[in-house]
Amino acid sequence: MSADPTATGVIRTAARSLLDFDRLRPGQKEAVKSVLEQRDTLVVLPTGSGKSAIYQIAGELIDGPTLVVSPLIALQADQVRSIEDRAGLGKAAALNSTLTAGQRADVLARYHAGDLEFLFLAPEQLANERTLAELAAGGPSLVVVDEAHCVSDWGHDFRPDYLRVGAAIDRLGHPPVLALTATAAPPVRQEIVDRLGLADPDIVVRGFDRPNIHLAVRRVQDEDTHRAAVVEAVEACEPPGIVYVATRREAERYATDLRVVGLRAAHYHGGMHKDDRRATHHAFLDDELDVVVATPAFGMGIDKPNVRFVHHANIPDSLDSYYQEVGRAGRDGEPAAATLFFREADLGIRRFFAGGNAVGPETLEDLAAGIDAAEGHVDAVDLGDRLGLSEVKLTVGLTRLEDVGFLRLHPDGRVERLADGPAPREAADAAGRQDEAHERYEASRLEMMRAYAETDHCRGRFLVNYYGEHLDGTCGHCDRCDAGARAATPDDPPFALDCRVVHPKWGSGTVTRYEEDRVVVLFDEAGYRTLSLAVVRDQELLTPAGP
Repeated sequence: MSADPTATGVIRTAARSLLDFDRLRPGQKEAVKSVLEQRDTLVVLPTGSGKSAIYQIAGELIDGPTLVVSPLIALQADQVRSIEDRAGLGKAAALNSTLTAGQRADVLARYHAGDLEFLFLAPEQLANERTLAELAAGGPSLVVVDEAHCVSDWGHDFRPDYLRVGAAIDRLGHPPVLALTATAAPPVRQEIVDRLGLADPDIVVRGFDRPNIHLAVRRVQDEDTHRAAVVEAVEACEPPGIVYVATRREAERYATDLRVVGLRAAHYHGGMHKDDRRATHHAFLDDELDVVVATPAFGMGIDKPNVRFVHHANIPDSLDSYYQEVGRAGRDGEPAAATLFFREADLGIRRFFAGGNAVGPETLEDLAAGIDAAEGHVDAVDLGDRLGLSEVKLTVGLTRLEDVGFLRLHPDGRVERLADGPAPREAADAAGRQDEAHERYEASRLEMMRAYAETDHCRGRFLVNYYGEHLDGTCGHCDRCDAGARAATPDDPPFALDCRVVHPKWGSGTVTRYEEDRVVVLFDEAGYRTLSLAVVRDQELLTPAGP
């Protein structure tokens, strides 16, 4: 379908007739228009900003079925129900491991017959060659990659199976691709584009200032003071809400503490039986709980409009993680609160976790040698079993080796040694340098999280700058603004925000924000660095990058 010259009117009419929307939110119209123009599109909108509406409108306006890659079966079920509740939308179904053979055949038959407008599936389904061929034969007109940050091990929720989605899109004939995420700072955005093979994509980033969410940080010292402060803050808030913690043990302890003071509290973490997790999830959605204390496992699919607070008892690993979790508050537009309880000791725990996915030079050498010694293709799972690697470390290692041109990872998990690739040792060394760069970046993201906690300036402006947006003045909805904080941009900044610069040690980077006498630059290899403006000026440490 050609979008011009009436795309705006068509989109508005569709939003009204299909979804009963009086108006579209910032970024939605631009994203739909981009898809209608047959462009690959990456959309970065905060949690609760209506990303699903983008593919629902675009899918209905383009002839042919829409494939939606969605990470969780429970989330797929919610998405299908959401479409079924809209009388104006076409039919939807999910293709996943819960189906019997007969049900699976029926779904695919409906897909081929044109009876389905939306077909949801997990990335694991794209690893099945037969399924991939059947999907390609159905002629999809749009591929949607939901929670697209999962494709990036530079993002906060790395999912190995997402790495195969780009190759699968090519097998589907590369129809227009719409990638959606609520959390993608510039490096994550770039990796999404690269991993999915997006061609000259339109990148839409909007709406990261959430005026109805009050942002605050409370510094705490010893563990007892810390625990008491969190419990008191939850008691003082209107329910329902979420408290995020770093460990499973803390989730259970805080839930117990909150029940002692009379709140309907439950814990949620990845170590629970799936039936118990599901029961907690549904009890929270049905307003049967005042608060859920959870690790980040309580995440995708929490589409509850009346969450009045999201507190963090421990500092998260990055602003990406933090703001996606905060975005689960106040989706109804009513006032909500987000308080981060910051204790210096928690930074050490986060640094420990941050290094957990580093592959290491010996593992990279073993992987490269094992692939080089194999005749023809080698199965990734078998290779991981032989080397005793976890799924994440195996996939990160293979990804590093693929990035340096040593191998190709096929959608079905087969690993192919490239004949014109580097020697095993050379490939392992190059991949090791990438792994080290990743560790530096992870460490710098934690430092940005620390800088947010310690800033004397507007927190809302800090967050908006992090995501590549700009805010005139201060946000007016954070504790720093309450105390009279000013905008932190100096009167005569030497470089514009988003300007590309070069540092003699750290190479090329992008200016992301200012804090009066300091400038923060996101370097391509070294991650985030905070530099003194006086030193930058005196020593001419930053120079404009070439064209």
